[in-house]
Amino acid sequence: MSSTTREKGSSIGRVLEIIEAVAKAERPMSPADLAYQLDIPKPSIHRLLGQLEGEGYLQLNMRGQLVPGERMLDIALGVLYSGRFKAPRQAILKRLTAQIGETCGIAIPNGTEMIYYDRVQSERPLQLQLSVGSHTPIWCTASGKLYLSSLPRERRRRILHNLPLQRYARNTLTDAVELEAALLKIREAQLGTDDEEFVDGLAACAVPIRGRDGRLFACLFAHAPLIRKSLAELLAYTPLLREAAGELGRLISDTEVVRDR
Repeated sequence: MSSTTREKGSSIGRVLEIIEAVAKAERPMSPADLAYQLDIPKPSIHRLLGQLEGEGYLQLNMRGQLVPGERMLDIALGVLYSGRFKAPRQAILKRLTAQIGETCGIAIPNGTEMIYYDRVQSERPLQLQLSVGSHTPIWCTASGKLYLSSLPRERRRRILHNLPLQRYARNTLTDAVELEAALLKIREAQLGTDDEEFVDGLAACAVPIRGRDGRLFACLFAHAPLIRKSLAELLAYTPLLREAAGELGRLISDTEVVRDR
């Protein structure tokens, strides 16, 4: 094997190590932290990071720390949405939708938004028309508030301080102190709620989907127009939501176990 081939292989390996480290980090990392963790010389890490940032795999936040870029997020969503796992995931969602009689789906956090990752719509008339891939705000949706509540206190408060807290519906919480109080209750109950906060006349609830490490990586939600179900009536299905969320979490965890072997 030539020295050029070895060098190319080494560079590819380092790129993959960087992507994996940023993807798994509990909080954004600085280039210096990443260089130390991966034992990569600073000139090399800056060169590789510049390439990854230029290609859209990584990006820097306002503090100059590394976070996943759009292309990395697209890859992650593509893997999760691949045909191999779509059938069992859809089977769980279809069963849950039939049990509740309302639309159920999965939302994934993406910065200050949630992405509609998958859903099964009920056959009943009057539906919220949000397609897969839609982005929704984190401060006034059941899934978004649940995700916010899962963050460490100081990180959550920094985010709340910088959110626009725009009013979307009659009950949208636009005061950061009031929203923080609501998030503490959600954190304790491990149950996100939306009572006409995102869309007038719509109620929603959400439970966490967790991976092997116990961290929330997605939210399982159900929503319904109030003329069919009140928030209290929707919350009566929480045990079914938690059961399905456990199945979805194990599905992803089993995928990780297979990958690690």
